[in-house]
Amino acid sequence: MKILLLGQHGQVSRELQLLLNNPLRNVGEAAATQVVSEHELIVLGREQLDLADTGRIREAVRHLRPELIVNAAAHTAVDAAESEPDAAFAINATAPGVLAEEAADLDVPLIHYSTDYVFDGSNPAAYHEEDTPNPLGVYGRSKLAGEQAIAAVGGKHLILRTSWVYSLHGRNFLLTMQRLLQEREQLSVVADQIGAPTWAGSIAAATQQLIERWQTERTEAWGLYHFTARGETSWFGFAEAIAAQLRAQGKSVAHLTPITTSDYPTPAQRPLNSRLDGTRLERDWGVRLPKWQDGLLECLGNPR
Repeated sequence: MKILLLGQHGQVSRELQLLLNNPLRNVGEAAATQVVSEHELIVLGREQLDLADTGRIREAVRHLRPELIVNAAAHTAVDAAESEPDAAFAINATAPGVLAEEAADLDVPLIHYSTDYVFDGSNPAAYHEEDTPNPLGVYGRSKLAGEQAIAAVGGKHLILRTSWVYSLHGRNFLLTMQRLLQEREQLSVVADQIGAPTWAGSIAAATQQLIERWQTERTEAWGLYHFTARGETSWFGFAEAIAAQLRAQGKSVAHLTPITTSDYPTPAQRPLNSRLDGTRLERDWGVRLPKWQDGLLECLGNPR
């Protein structure tokens, strides 16, 4: 199957590339085309395709004619989005709508990743897919607009809302904590924001399962799903788990102190409750992500 993957260097994209293929050959300057027995994976990063250019998006999809589109690209700089809303909406809202239109014209599925930031965090329980979104900032509003644009087109699509993504690559909470815990003697971490840290490798593995279900069982329960690791913790709890792994390696770490969100102001407001209920995904597709603690152990035990 020919798969078009958007977002070359992102955390989820890198894990998807590892799972969906083994790089065997590169073809041309426009894209890295990697071929294995089952899939032809075409990966387009920002160097090859500017997602703010809708004309280029349409041209690329029509030229490549993929059998599946996976959009792992996004404007993910939450705080920066507050000062550059046009860029955030172009990539997170307009581009997904265009991809949905082109996918529908080809009659192929689109898999798109969204975020817990579409909610304001005021719900005392875990959010379900039918709960009303109310994003607090530009990033969340742009991602919600992307969801709405895809849904308006209809067709075969999966919108997968995930949360607190981390990996051994790029810029994320895990890598930041590993560094700061070893550089400092004291470290304060927010303890009143609750969610599920989700390893990018778990996201990629579950995405691969969804693709296999569609291919082999012809499962076509298209729509919106919550797509996070199971369980919950705070950023402080996540930091404690990271510190425990460093101690297990014989390393000295900083003393952690819990603080409130108000003690650590940021340009973009974060939801206090980012818990997402994944029951519908397991019911409709037979797929569920691991517990967040297991994802962390697997990430740290299998460096790439």
